[in-house]
Amino acid sequence: MEELVRYLVALLVDVQDEVQVQASAAGSTKVYEVYVAPEDLGKVIGRHGRTANALRSVVEAAARKRGEKASVDIVS
Repeated sequence: MEELVRYLVALLVDVQDEVQVQASAAGSTKVYEVYVAPEDLGKVIGRHGRTANALRSVVEAAARKRGEKASVDIVS
């Protein structure tokens, strides 16, 4: 799942070398924290958060298919 998040975010940004994803567990849910370059933050969030919500939906659906729970937090 971490690779999926990294792949999807890397497609959105200009500075792909600065994309970092850290996974942690919060109960039964895996939380993926996404770090990007400051100039790419708006591209990952999108207008009114639409891109971020789409990213979360894709990751949650992929996790659900595997019988897991997952969420994505965009940190910076």
